[in-house]
Amino acid sequence: MNTTIIGFLEQQTCATICCIDEHNAPYCFNCFYVFEPAEGLIYFKSSEHAYHTTLIEANPVVAGTILPDKLNKLATKGVQWQGEILDVTNALALDADTIYHRRIQIARAIKGKVYTIQLNEIKMTDSHLGLTRKHMWTRDKVK
Repeated sequence: MNTTIIGFLEQQTCATICCIDEHNAPYCFNCFYVFEPAEGLIYFKSSEHAYHTTLIEANPVVAGTILPDKLNKLATKGVQWQGEILDVTNALALDADTIYHRRIQIARAIKGKVYTIQLNEIKMTDSHLGLTRKHMWTRDKVK
């Protein structure tokens, strides 16, 4: 994964995640996240009773955006991504709770479940100094 994308995702804290509801309509929610660059994973915590939780458990395909924590009105910068929620038994999701709470310790006080998103595609846009750059990343498909 491109070091520019990694650096950006590691510096931010909030993501918008979009899932699909029972009528095939998009449904978005915001959450704090932790990025794990080695495997291209995002961890987030949510109430097991939230509406979006029932949606992602029924259909694990998700997409989302991440913007800078501090917006600059003179520059467009952010990430659009696609991925899927991993089952808790997946080897990549086994340490999700530990990894998430190590970074966001206050979240231990809040009930909920930590979910793992495997990122499959990322497009980062950065128009810093008026020059628009696009950084793309796609997970290698294992055949």
